Amino acid sequence: MKTIAKHLPVFVCAAAFLWAVPSGAAPPPQADETWQAKIDHMLPLLGHRNWILIVDSAYPLQTSPGVETIETNANQIDVVREVLNDIDQSIHVRPIVYIDAELPFIAEQGAPGVTHYREEIKAVLGDRRITRLPHENIIGKIDEAGRRFHVLVLKTKLTIPYTSVFSQLNCKYWSDSAEEGLRNAMKNAKAQ
Repeated sequence: MKTIAKHLPVFVCAAAFLWAVPSGAAPPPQADETWQAKIDHMLPLLGHRNWILIVDSAYPLQTSPGVETIETNANQIDVVREVLNDIDQSIHVRPIVYIDAELPFIAEQGAPGVTHYREEIKAVLGDRRITRLPHENIIGKIDEAGRRFHVLVLKTKLTIPYTSVFSQLNCKYWSDSAEEGLRNAMKNAKAQ
């Protein structure tokens, strides 16, 4: 009996921990895992229909089961640059980049720094094809994707609205025109 009483505090702490952590919950992140390490780990696992978002600090924490959010505590431009570079160097995926249609209409007096930000992001995105959609439309796409596919959200320290950069991943070694040709061939085969 003395042995049980001696170890009772340990049992109580262990039971409290097990009660507090839901069954099937992911273990807490390792303290030494950075957002860069997360990208290095996740990028080989991600494929077409997955998303990587680099967002401002007020971006909402979404509840779709496939959406994972990480606080980078980093400069947004630096994160965009590094993530796009990592995607470009991958062998399997390419980004389809979306930005908020609202961004060009934000006035400097309402969001100090937005003019400089627009110049910086334009330089980082370079000659990439960019799709501009209203923010709520992009959020809807993310919500829908997160029901079936993994979405990685990297929150940054940026405090300017409508500055998120959304990258939907697509297959690098299979082009959109190749997919269209395949679908047309299948359609024509059914018609015969």
